[in-house]
Amino acid sequence: MSEAKVSHLSNYDLWESWKDGGQIEAKKQLIEQYLPIVDYVSNRLAIGLPKNVSKDDLASNGVMGLIDAIEKFDYKRGLQFETYASWRVRGAILDGLRQGDWVPRSVREKSKKIEEAYQQLEQRYLRNVTDAEMSQYLEISEKEFHQMLQDVAVTSVCSLEDPIRDEESETRLSLLIDEKAKNPDYKVNEFFLKESLVKGIEKLTEKERTVVSLFYYEDLSLSEIAEVMSLSPSRISQLHSKAILRLRGSLEKYKSQLLYN
Repeated sequence: MSEAKVSHLSNYDLWESWKDGGQIEAKKQLIEQYLPIVDYVSNRLAIGLPKNVSKDDLASNGVMGLIDAIEKFDYKRGLQFETYASWRVRGAILDGLRQGDWVPRSVREKSKKIEEAYQQLEQRYLRNVTDAEMSQYLEISEKEFHQMLQDVAVTSVCSLEDPIRDEESETRLSLLIDEKAKNPDYKVNEFFLKESLVKGIEKLTEKERTVVSLFYYEDLSLSEIAEVMSLSPSRISQLHSKAILRLRGSLEKYKSQLLYN
């Protein structure tokens, strides 16, 4: 089929031409049509990343994820491609970031130290701990603690996408996906995961819960959240980092229950 004819096809016809007819021109048009998904996902993931991480690299990995999604998507099932593609694009970008070892070891160590501090102090006091208490526990000033939060903000992007165990590919986020499995082990793990996340979210401060809600459920950027909450972008970044680290601490506490035996 000629390029002129393909250009007038409907979205469904493009999928049909590519999947059933194997027409490369239809595939190219599908890629061009859904490229905004790559821009959207890569721009969101770019928030808080170090300056040495190129947005072009993020987009390049994202395009590979989009192409993979187009090749594997079954249009006959009536599912929404945008949702499917977003996860594929996001996964491809995160895989690229991990392979590039984009987070310095010192930053990962800071993140782990803060996460463990939250876990220890909240278990000791059975309440939200203050920045002053965290600073005292870590033996640093509050100003230095806030700077640590700013430094580790880059690690929160992949927190739920990171493997549960270093030697495995399964992530915490994968346990949230309903694959309609009948396996009772899956149901038990799903129950404990949701329970631990609910308990973790309940322990967050009101501002931290607001940031998490606006960022992950309303799809606002950190700068947009800053405008909504009348706070500086750096403060929103700190609140986001604190929330993610505390949630990771909650998941770590229930780790033995969350993992398959």
